Amino acid sequence: MTGQDEDFYGHVIDGKETESEDGRRFTSVDPWQGHAWAEVAEGGPADTDRAVGAARQAFDTGEWPRMGHAARGRILHRLAALIEEHAAELAAADSRDMGRPRAQALAKDVPRAAANFRFFADHARLTAAEHLPADNGTHVYTRYEPAGVVAAIAPWNFPLMLESWKIAPALAHGNTVVLKPAEQSPVSATLLARLALDAGMPPGVLNVLHGHGPAAAGEFLVSHPGVDRITFTGESATGRAIARAAADRLTPLSLELGGKAASLVFADSDLDRAVDWSVTAAYTNAGQVCLAGSRVYVERPVYDAFLERFTAAADALRTGDPADPGTDIGPLSSAEHHAKVRGFLDRLDGGPEGRLLTGGPDPGDPRLMRPTVVVDAAEEAAVLRQEIFGPVATVLPFDTEEEAVARANATPYGLNAMVFTEDLRRAHRTAAALRGGTVWVNCFFVRDLRAPFGGVGASGIGREGGTHSREFFTEPKAVVMDIAGAVGPEATGAAR
Repeated sequence: MTGQDEDFYGHVIDGKETESEDGRRFTSVDPWQGHAWAEVAEGGPADTDRAVGAARQAFDTGEWPRMGHAARGRILHRLAALIEEHAAELAAADSRDMGRPRAQALAKDVPRAAANFRFFADHARLTAAEHLPADNGTHVYTRYEPAGVVAAIAPWNFPLMLESWKIAPALAHGNTVVLKPAEQSPVSATLLARLALDAGMPPGVLNVLHGHGPAAAGEFLVSHPGVDRITFTGESATGRAIARAAADRLTPLSLELGGKAASLVFADSDLDRAVDWSVTAAYTNAGQVCLAGSRVYVERPVYDAFLERFTAAADALRTGDPADPGTDIGPLSSAEHHAKVRGFLDRLDGGPEGRLLTGGPDPGDPRLMRPTVVVDAAEEAAVLRQEIFGPVATVLPFDTEEEAVARANATPYGLNAMVFTEDLRRAHRTAAALRGGTVWVNCFFVRDLRAPFGGVGASGIGREGGTHSREFFTEPKAVVMDIAGAVGPEATGAAR
């Protein structure tokens, strides 16, 4: 797995790693070291045309869509094995790009990326179509045919893992892909494309286009007439812009956008487990998670006890060098993002905006943001209404189940929620009443790839996972055959 030079990561187009047509590059900055560590090709319109053109040719005339599911699956399984073989390099790339603790990337993100390719390789191979017997002498069956060229745009917070969530099902179902990674975390995408070629994937099947979003590679890609599907994970404002671009050509799209998830902790819950899971939900990856449980509502009889334990657990998390195996929370992804998160905390006034109980910017290291707990915020406070995308949780009391659900739902977002209770009836009631694509009961971020994943409202459009991925990345076709020779023109349009 080698590039043109040690510190350069190019586009991967039609099986070759290349510079941009105009030779432009940008740098990826290590947020811990504070300096550029890699140079990356900066894509423009010509590079977008090359990448989409390569994917188009590979789809229209190449072998990948015409392979059997088993043959494609063998290549995807080889890719999964190579991901595991190169785990240390891939984890280091994501860590240096965006500050993810390297040990966590190595233990969680890389194995999950490999598992994603294995799952969808097998899921596509085992997918069954429908056979619909008819009484009128016809035989009706369905086919799930690959949709074409997929534009996959990935976020920066879990680069490799979230890229694999998108491209694994797209490839498994016979599509070709142009992957546009986030400009903040580009390196693992090039590494992944190199491995795909080593695994035997034909040229043009998986292409990587680097660059920025508005008025650059990202915008050129989503508006390109050669693209048949768009899958995007990122902030809601960008998702709206992509939807507008797709609307002109009626390009089907799947958008997994922002979130403002609530954790509801009831008095009958196992309090220690509720604290552990709520801390995990709030501070995983420095809170740079669309699923983050940043609003914690606790039933009043246990509010003080929960808050004391939650605060102690937050204070016990270790911030520092992402290369240190003992680090729980590394730096935020960039100096700009650190300033954005700090801006929310600067608004805390001890009144309606809330009060800082613990955490905030690390006084000893301006690169770090400590796990932060905010209390006494009014429901209209910015920390409760806007997606912060940092290690900031607001903890507030509630009195009734109805109140808790209403406050959890009082947001334009609807990606997920968490419920902590030992009451089975309450668990089912609240899971049904909460507005969102996923509700975790007594846990968090347990992802079953067979299940639908996505959000409602400002959290997105569509679902992926299992058969939902099949439906998005394929074109279902009905085939109707007259096998008895008994159907005449008079049957046209007749219902069974």
